[in-house]
Amino acid sequence: MGIVDAFAERRDRIGVIQVRHEQSACHLADGYYRVSGRPLAVFTSIGPGACNTVVGVATAYVDSSALILFTGSVHTYSLGTGVLQEIERKRWADFPSIIQPVVKRSWQITRVDQLPRVLPHAFNLALTGRPGPVHIDMPMDIQAESADVEVPEPLEHRAGGRVRGDPESIMRAAQLLIKAERPVILAGGGTVISGASQELLELCEFLGAPVVTTWGTAKGVLPEDHPLCGYYPGSMGSPVGNRLTSQADILLAIGCRFADLTTSSYKPGIAFSIPPTRLIQVDIDAGEIGKNYPVEVGVIGDSKAVIQDLLNALKSLSSRRRYEETSYFKEVQRLREEWHRELEERRGDAKLTISRFLKELRETLERDAIVLASAGHPQVAVAQEFPVYYPRTQVSSGGFSTMGFGLPAGLGAKLAAPQRQVVAVEGDGSFLMTCPELATAVQHDVPVVVTVLNNMGWISIRDLQISVYGKDRVYASEFTKRTGELVTPDFVRLAEAFGCFSTRVEKPGEVGQALRKALQSGRPSVVEVMVERDYPRSGGKGYGWWDVPVPGYLRTG
Repeated sequence: MGIVDAFAERRDRIGVIQVRHEQSACHLADGYYRVSGRPLAVFTSIGPGACNTVVGVATAYVDSSALILFTGSVHTYSLGTGVLQEIERKRWADFPSIIQPVVKRSWQITRVDQLPRVLPHAFNLALTGRPGPVHIDMPMDIQAESADVEVPEPLEHRAGGRVRGDPESIMRAAQLLIKAERPVILAGGGTVISGASQELLELCEFLGAPVVTTWGTAKGVLPEDHPLCGYYPGSMGSPVGNRLTSQADILLAIGCRFADLTTSSYKPGIAFSIPPTRLIQVDIDAGEIGKNYPVEVGVIGDSKAVIQDLLNALKSLSSRRRYEETSYFKEVQRLREEWHRELEERRGDAKLTISRFLKELRETLERDAIVLASAGHPQVAVAQEFPVYYPRTQVSSGGFSTMGFGLPAGLGAKLAAPQRQVVAVEGDGSFLMTCPELATAVQHDVPVVVTVLNNMGWISIRDLQISVYGKDRVYASEFTKRTGELVTPDFVRLAEAFGCFSTRVEKPGEVGQALRKALQSGRPSVVEVMVERDYPRSGGKGYGWWDVPVPGYLRTG
């Protein structure tokens, strides 16, 4: 109450968005940062209100997205008494122990005059180096106190410029790349965060090196219709990406953490062959370099700055490669054309598959539209099949693969880019986790569009059960009554109850018209899409390998 009353005193300068759940507040701030590069602050109460933020904060932490979290806490003079919602059996006011693994730092305030030191530090830490969430714990009595202080401008306490890599290491990397016959650039989320899209384009065209991106977080850092786009490696990547990365002689990895989905669970030769492929790894976080693969050259630095310096080093050694006539470039074009033909065959299905939906979605949206995805089949399909052309236009709960992310993060994206089309692609199970935020969208007049791909279950899990355990092992992954009858809410009526525009799509060819009506309504909208649920048309196609352990009693041979 103390913080809110202070906001009321400054309502001309500080706006408050009233979300319905604390997890959603963090997703909203996360989506806002990913689209704009600017942070939002989230504030909650003590106890369960604070604990509800953990999933949202962890999602931001894993994907290196910045937000500032303020949580309430017990009065300083009542510490240890268990008053209200205090967690105190091991330590007084112990919520920071819960949040600590998923924030860059946590502060517990005990005097109001500490805030002028803490606030600039917190904002700077969230936004510099590898971005991420930070946390400030605010006791109730401190919220109600005041002090005659001047809060410093954070920029006055922030180092300028970018972290540049070691010149000797950059020159060694340049020498390796100049001699490479099959170079590949793996661009991760760090290239998007640092704004390195233009530099990456110049680098790949100088070397004639195809660019592959990590699963979901870096899509669009190179336009996906560029002839040097090699799409994505990994278990749910593309045959183009896996072929290029597994057969590269030199791999330049920039701002990525080599997660299991990108690497096909580290199985040699599927997505990567390191060694014999020689790895040059660039990252702002020294802890990521060499963590999962041995490096030939490791460079600690900001992606944009390192690429700039690497380009200068390359230009001192050689002129731009005339790659358009090389056999390697022609191979990349052949792989791209084969992939496009395969996708077109998949999208031409007579039934309304997720692939067909994405084809119609792409045809309807503007080139710079922002598309979000949460988890399961929608997330994988968007990452694998939906082409994007600009950085920060595809937002996903990437590394944490959090369900319920799409709608609240979509609100943040629309607030960050109000003139752009914003569409969240959700599954029915995922959407049900945060659908009350439709009330937030209506209250604050945020015209985000949510497409709910309704297949009546946790169908990505069911399909995994079928593919790994067998058809007779499907259990607890479909929404059925005891009789076996499928159950689903009426999402159209649900959305109407919140005051949204809503409609349902049941056949191929209807998606575009429904989306145009939703976008033209100027209102928060829900488009329910009844997608194919029969395996294997229910999902996408895996091109790599994912480590899913099988119980001993199901193994054969």
